[in-house]
Amino acid sequence: MHWELAVPGLLAGSAPGRFPSIERLLARGRRRERSPVGLEAWLMENFGLEGENVPVGALTLLAGNADPGGDSWLRADPVHLRMMRDRPVVVPAEALNLSRAEADALCAALNDHFVGMEVVAIGPRRWCARIERSFSSNQRSALEEAGREVLTGDPLLNEIQMLLHAHPVNEAREARGEPPVNSLWLWGAGRAPKVSSTWSSVLADEPVAMGLARLARARYSSLPASAAAWLERAPEEGRHLIVLDALRAPAALENVDSCKESLEALERDWFAPVFAALRSGRIGMVTVHVPDGAAAASFETVRGDLLRFWRRAKRLHNPA
Repeated sequence: MHWELAVPGLLAGSAPGRFPSIERLLARGRRRERSPVGLEAWLMENFGLEGENVPVGALTLLAGNADPGGDSWLRADPVHLRMMRDRPVVVPAEALNLSRAEADALCAALNDHFVGMEVVAIGPRRWCARIERSFSSNQRSALEEAGREVLTGDPLLNEIQMLLHAHPVNEAREARGEPPVNSLWLWGAGRAPKVSSTWSSVLADEPVAMGLARLARARYSSLPASAAAWLERAPEEGRHLIVLDALRAPAALENVDSCKESLEALERDWFAPVFAALRSGRIGMVTVHVPDGAAAASFETVRGDLLRFWRRAKRLHNPA
């Protein structure tokens, strides 16, 4: 049985403390480097669609058990544009505390106001849209652009921003001292593709991974509580992809405390049980994929590699 763990953000920076199971797997595995890409692009490549645009909107709908049909959908994520030195920078949805009721109310207002636009809240911070009007879209997610200056001036976005600014949900948010949802981040347009998968199963909470797995007719489910819980029912053979993206947002937002908490949870709930299962022979091979950041690499480890004691474990920001 071969487990492949995709862990974006793992090498994005240092965090206080040591994480022995993670560090030993990276140190003793065979390392292969590659050019860094976002998680979405990495998933597309590994589902046989290298070089194609990532239709994040359609895949998010599929992950939410909705049907995109043959239409082109995009993600229209709620964001906050903050003025910094007279220039707007983006605060992504992952940094906003947004309830389902707030999301539904804002989407309803957008759908009532705009003809030829349908906005669907798959989750409080994951919205999808089908838009008939021309508009400017982004190549990358708002999370990847967090804190960076954004361009404004698109007529559709300007109208959206005016509507959101005056909405009672945002007035209430500002009264509570919370940042208002004052814009949408439009990205990832496209139709659902035809894909195939070499993985027997996919475990993920990330919508692009779940949408691709559904299209490929691979077995898929949300992440279990831990690797130990999955091992109790995992098949003995096959390749299995587990997308562990808990580090992605805190790493992008440079939240050191949240990074440390996420790393501690990954060490305890995933890497320690995986390391033990590899050492005992329950798992035949483990590959850790880190697709993003300045250091993008894969670390492939079999049981015999664990005996390479001379390859000393190092802190995560310098695993080579």
